[in-house]
Amino acid sequence: MRVSKLDHLVLTVASIDATVSFYTRILGMTAVTFGARRTALTFGTSKINLHEAGREHEPKALHPTPGSADVCFIVDDDIRELITELTDAGIAIEEGPVERTGATGPIISCYLRDPDQNLIELSNYTP
Repeated sequence: MRVSKLDHLVLTVASIDATVSFYTRILGMTAVTFGARRTALTFGTSKINLHEAGREHEPKALHPTPGSADVCFIVDDDIRELITELTDAGIAIEEGPVERTGATGPIISCYLRDPDQNLIELSNYTP
C-alpha cells in the first residue's frame, strides 16, 4: 500500500459554531453541511469534519478531545503580512515568523490557537 495524500481530518471541538466562525472568518475556509446535518470546513482539495465533544459520529478516535490537534496549513499570503493582519484582528501569535521543515522542504511559519486551543501553524514554502 502507498498513501498518496490527505483527504480530510476530524477535529473534536467544544462548539461547532465557534469553530466555524474562527476558521471561516480568520482562515478563509468555507463551511459546508453534509450527510445528516454534519458540518465540515473546506479549503483547497481538503476538508476538516467537525465533531462536537460528547456528540461524536461513529466511528471516532478512541479519546476524542478538543484542543489536542497540532496542524499546519500552507497559505498563499506572506507570513509577515499575515502576522500583521492576524494581530490587527485580535489574534495572538504564539510564535513566528520562524523557519521550520514542511513535508517537501523549508517553510516559514507562524503559530496561533483556535477556539479549542489547538495549535495552528500557518506556513509558506521558501523559494
